[in-house]
Amino acid sequence: MPVDRPDLSGLPLEVLSYIQSLETEIASLRAASPERPLRAAAVTRERSEASLENDDELVGPSEAPTTFNTITATAGGIIKRTPRHLYDRQRRGGMGVFDLDAPDSDPPAFLTVADISQTLIVMTTLGRVFPLPVGQLIESPVRGRGESIRKWVPLNAEERIALLTPDMGAGYLTMVTRRGQVRRWRYNVFGRALQPGTILYEVRDGGAPAAACWSAADADLFIVTAKGLAIRFAETQVAVRGSLGIRIDPGDEVTGVTSIRSDEGVFMLAADGKGTVREMSGFTLNKAPGSGGKQAMKADRLVGAVLARSGDDILAISGLGKIIRFAVDETPAKEGVVQGVGCMTLRRDECTAVTAAGM
Repeated sequence: MPVDRPDLSGLPLEVLSYIQSLETEIASLRAASPERPLRAAAVTRERSEASLENDDELVGPSEAPTTFNTITATAGGIIKRTPRHLYDRQRRGGMGVFDLDAPDSDPPAFLTVADISQTLIVMTTLGRVFPLPVGQLIESPVRGRGESIRKWVPLNAEERIALLTPDMGAGYLTMVTRRGQVRRWRYNVFGRALQPGTILYEVRDGGAPAAACWSAADADLFIVTAKGLAIRFAETQVAVRGSLGIRIDPGDEVTGVTSIRSDEGVFMLAADGKGTVREMSGFTLNKAPGSGGKQAMKADRLVGAVLARSGDDILAISGLGKIIRFAVDETPAKEGVVQGVGCMTLRRDECTAVTAAGM
């Protein structure tokens, strides 16, 4: 039930100003989305809590102004870019900051980092591919609103975004489907000759695309599933027309892939905000792809895996649109199977995507 506004005249000016900004934002949310009052209230409560609890979690500006952007998007096509340096680094385990505002039915699902000069490769659930220059997206502040990707990418009514990755302009793009099929394409496939809407992969052959990474063709592939299982094998063993990378049990699906060397580690993040760095020195290389995975991390649901290099930052996003940025070096590296440590504090929420930012 409504609560009368108390007398706030005795509060410090900065506290009063913050309360007034929250009231303005609540009024704006109600006007823009009258059918979502409960979610708006929940988001506002979390923003208030995050503001009070995160004061001692910030460790200052993370980097000087840069042309790199943090790209967030939903599967339905709401997308946003914000200069990466505007996201301050927190300590591991913080609550993050609210960013992309998305409907309950279409939460944030993709998170990547790209330079303003790069082009995003958008692959859909129908296996179609579209190039999207990063510079075409309107620059937005942290907590800014996204825009519809359909301005540039003509998705069909039943079509959704399956993958979002920057074109690296060298090496190979490796894609893994939900059912574990692997395909690789040389970088020149995605150059100027790429026709928007080209069907790059027939989804009936192995299911919808689930994860992708760039590689130099001289390392290993590390594929992980939602249940925390993984396989590692030499990427040169993937056939020209594709191969089964990992055998998937019913009820499980691929959620991440990265190119990795034997002296490197992989950061894995679970939906509950716990993460770990798994060193490849403790994960045996398979002689060939296509077998069942073995436990890489204890998790109810693993949302992704990225190469973890010392000095890099990890960025993770949640279903309510919160983003956290922290140094990967704060996460203990392990050779064996662990449950992970708290990387993001969540309330009525869960992590949906993760990426790494090389400094």
